[in-house]
Amino acid sequence: MIDTTPESPPGARQPPSTAREQQSLTLIPGLPNDVGSLILSMVPYSHHARIKQTCKSWNRVLSSKPFFSTFLHRRRNHLLCIFPQDPSIASPFLFDPQNHAWCPLPPMPCNPQVYGLCNFAAVPLGHHLYVLGGSLFDTRSFPIDRPSPSSATFRLSLRDFTWRPRAPMLSPRGSFACAVVPRSGQILVAGGGSRHTMFAAAGTRIRAAERYDARRDRWYPIEGLPGFRAGCVGFVSGGGREFWAMGGYGASRTISGVFPVDEYYRDAAVMELDGDGGWREVGDMWGDGERVRAGKIVVVENDDDDKSDYPGVYMLDGDEILRYDMSTNRWLCESRVPRKAPYNSSFGVVVVNGELYVLTHLCIVDMTETRRSRQHRRAGTLYIQIYNPKKKTWRSLVTKSPFSYPIDINTTVLSSICL
Repeated sequence: MIDTTPESPPGARQPPSTAREQQSLTLIPGLPNDVGSLILSMVPYSHHARIKQTCKSWNRVLSSKPFFSTFLHRRRNHLLCIFPQDPSIASPFLFDPQNHAWCPLPPMPCNPQVYGLCNFAAVPLGHHLYVLGGSLFDTRSFPIDRPSPSSATFRLSLRDFTWRPRAPMLSPRGSFACAVVPRSGQILVAGGGSRHTMFAAAGTRIRAAERYDARRDRWYPIEGLPGFRAGCVGFVSGGGREFWAMGGYGASRTISGVFPVDEYYRDAAVMELDGDGGWREVGDMWGDGERVRAGKIVVVENDDDDKSDYPGVYMLDGDEILRYDMSTNRWLCESRVPRKAPYNSSFGVVVVNGELYVLTHLCIVDMTETRRSRQHRRAGTLYIQIYNPKKKTWRSLVTKSPFSYPIDINTTVLSSICL
């Protein structure tokens, strides 16, 4: 069919609707879109959410797959993700240490029948962030004040900031060992239970373990832990050949037949991923008379220049940093945090770009009053002390907290992302 619509003569004025459409498709007026796209790619990722609101064309380009792929090949972005509370109620935030910028993330989809999610795992896989399991209160259960484990799995796309539900875990769990197998698109989980942060003890424990295939969106059962274990830390070592579940608690006892007390593990369990998938137990990691309960454990993955297949495993206990020596199966003193945490506060620790970020939230009360409201506004400062394990050096970073309320570092879930 031949188009008989007469062409507009040269120099003729275009209809207003056509001019508006062309203007909406232009990224930066007066510049080709290739140049405009190149300029937008220079903006750090932590500012993308803010500049997407400029216009529809910027939002469309910044959320497109081609632009996102080009942006990721152009630079590496090491980000810190903070979940202060239940992510379906309080929005998590991304922090860019290089540019000192915060980026809000959308809240996770809300289920009106459950509340108070905590002790979940947040792990990065590709350009997605997975939130797995946790402990919560379910209004459909009895008694209502007894926490229940969750099997829910949600995935956040860091390209367009959308949450999507994924296949639930086979066994509901919280406070469990979790690790990503490098270059495989798989996530391993083991152990866990139903303990909630509102209770210092009690709760269930399990020994079940699973493997998640992100490409197929499916969970597969694997051999369970040698014993019931919750509150443990998981990581992959040996070049992706071993899955470790370290620390945690198992059985419990009571004092005077009333107060429950946990029996903490002093060892670790290791699964051989290449062989038959069986577990072997690593002996007591502490000497006689040493501590019973392990602190906060983080893992520093090896970079491309490091020839070792085993990562660095570190523990933060109070203001002391310990390093795990796999050859001797002992924790050794590594360093101390230069500045102690304020009274009635504690430290959180996470690994970002091969360094240990030791965080504490400092609350400052702003006494300024407005005419409409006489309520005191709470401002906060996030004080970060950064330890480089290779150089054995410390440095600090101070940034204004995006949260308008004080956060508890002990219950805050921290995760790092590399885009």
